Amino acid sequence: MVHSVQISEDSRSVSTGVTLQVDICYPRPDLDSKNLAILLHPWSWLGGNMHEPTLNVLTRLLQSKNYYVIRYNSRGVGKSSGWPSLTGKAEGEDLKALVQDFLAEKPEIDSLTVIGYSYGSLIASLHPVLNPKVKTSHILLSYPISPRGLLTMFHTGTYSLALRDILCNPDARLLLIYGDKDEFTSKSKYDEWVDTLRRTDGLKAKFDVVPVMDASHLWQSDGARSVLQQAIDSWISES
Repeated sequence: MVHSVQISEDSRSVSTGVTLQVDICYPRPDLDSKNLAILLHPWSWLGGNMHEPTLNVLTRLLQSKNYYVIRYNSRGVGKSSGWPSLTGKAEGEDLKALVQDFLAEKPEIDSLTVIGYSYGSLIASLHPVLNPKVKTSHILLSYPISPRGLLTMFHTGTYSLALRDILCNPDARLLLIYGDKDEFTSKSKYDEWVDTLRRTDGLKAKFDVVPVMDASHLWQSDGARSVLQQAIDSWISES
């Protein structure tokens, strides 16, 4: 059952100087929700936007779990102002600003889940852990490890360091989900990368990995999306 009230798309000006097109789902006030999830879409240069079908599926799941859910078009996408950056740094600052603005409006929120899909997972990884005031979790879906350099103008070090910061934070929670039929990153490459992450010196975060059989980068099959929903539902329910 979906408990949220769907709010029509709006725009929000943030401290980075851009105005972002947002879609916010508010739970009913009587449900006393303290959970916020924010979803980041795939690369805009390939048509990514906040209405991407996989994000729609996850939005419905989070609504059913009594979350505030924010989706938004990144700078230069849809009705959002500005221009996409080549490195992702500006998008990372936009994300931080949007989250801080919403937390200021809803100080009762004590749990934040940042969910990034494809290129959006790169940007999601730039958001810091806010604990202990706000328990922070990251869910990175179809992280584009193989094309990461091309997507960020070869600023791969920035994203490697961001992941390390999360992994070495004892208050952090990180979930990686990917399909073994991903068109951009092979299963062997994912397995190698995950092994490297697990061997991070100083690893203290709760770190989980869910490879999904027969799932592509686009999560187009009903079976893959069902497994994806179940994995995320189970993981967020642990908290």
